[in-house]
Amino acid sequence: MSDHPQDLSLREQAAAIADGELDATELLEATLARIEERDGSLHSIAESFASEAARMLSESPDGPLHGVPVAVKDMFALPWRAPRDGCVKNLFGVGPGESAVYRRLRDAGAVIVAVTNMHELGAGSTGHISAYGACATPWDTSRCGGGSSGGSGSAVGARLVAGAVGTDGGGSIRYPAAYCGITGLKFTWGSVPPDGYTHGFASMGAPGPMCRDAADARLLGGVLLGRPLASRRANSLRLGVAPWFWENLDPEVEAGCRTAVDALADSGIEVREVTLDGVEHIVSATVIRLTLEGLPSTKPEAVAEVMPHLSPVGRALSKYNLLLPAAALVRADRVRGQLRRSVGRAFEDVDLLAWPTVPAPPPLIAEPQVDLPSGRVPADYANVRQGGLGNLTGVPAISVPCGLTAERLPIALQLLAPWGEDERLLDVAELLEQATDRRYVDALPPIAQPTPA
Repeated sequence: MSDHPQDLSLREQAAAIADGELDATELLEATLARIEERDGSLHSIAESFASEAARMLSESPDGPLHGVPVAVKDMFALPWRAPRDGCVKNLFGVGPGESAVYRRLRDAGAVIVAVTNMHELGAGSTGHISAYGACATPWDTSRCGGGSSGGSGSAVGARLVAGAVGTDGGGSIRYPAAYCGITGLKFTWGSVPPDGYTHGFASMGAPGPMCRDAADARLLGGVLLGRPLASRRANSLRLGVAPWFWENLDPEVEAGCRTAVDALADSGIEVREVTLDGVEHIVSATVIRLTLEGLPSTKPEAVAEVMPHLSPVGRALSKYNLLLPAAALVRADRVRGQLRRSVGRAFEDVDLLAWPTVPAPPPLIAEPQVDLPSGRVPADYANVRQGGLGNLTGVPAISVPCGLTAERLPIALQLLAPWGEDERLLDVAELLEQATDRRYVDALPPIAQPTPA
């Protein structure tokens, strides 16, 4: 066993506790110490809970995660804490309580040790704006950890916790997973009960596990779904490559992702080119849908309290939302319908789709823009182009580490599967891990490198 139990994978921690090889109290204490030691430059943790976690551990039932520390994004109610959405307070009146995510973790024996940082209001793919400070990737703390579930991605990547819960309304699990070099799975929409989730009203948002690799995501994902996620053979599947999503990419990202697709092909996956209609409208449809559908659930008194504390960008977005005409939402939903039909037709010919999760490595926190062949653009625009389809259609999607740039920044491949086929994504992710000898899921960022004796 590792000299540092928090360096073990999620499944290794669970197995070691179950076998009596690891004391759960010692693991909890080591996890809290690791957070204190490493998180200062990351801002991945919004708040940690020594006493509440100890209480959960003392009452922890036998289950697949008995005694294992996990963290949850700042969007879920806990009995001792209301979610805040990366602000001083959430806008939707969700107070302390037992969210569905809390109950499923508790009933599996998990110990919630912390709430993770997130992009303010969930309104960004970088994580550089938050009431808790800018969230950094553990690969380079001057660069963005991703959004909006950046804290969950950064905490797992830095080995503060072995597993965390994120949410994904427009790519918010997949972007930070890509930036932080971990595996992040967005479930099929509607798979987890929405109670106690600040965006439970959303037609695009879905929770999901953020872990080091697919096997850990399978374990934590099964807990969140309330059912085991089966493992099946994946090397006879058909993989669709849609050229539109492979355009205008950072050259290293494109090369790394094409190498990953080739590795899957060498493992028996059949690769085909597919065409998807309506993809040129993904960015506008995703942004309009995300910005407008929260308005009916917003509490005016919360807005009045929160507004003075928002960043200038957050205040501007909040006011801009009120100016969008209803016709814009109707147009966005027409695009959504077109994309759903297009994806449905594609899945008649292939079993999953693949393209880069993000088009460029994580940008600088001080300047969250990315350089693409077409020029320099805001990271949010570039990222939503790659990620919005999964949310508009509701299909499951996963980000899988598949390479490192010359500057040793993570590269990630995104996979999408038909509605309800969440397991298929994990099966193919594991196949890719095997094809690459686990080089990228086991790679350690600088902050997690062993200290020389």
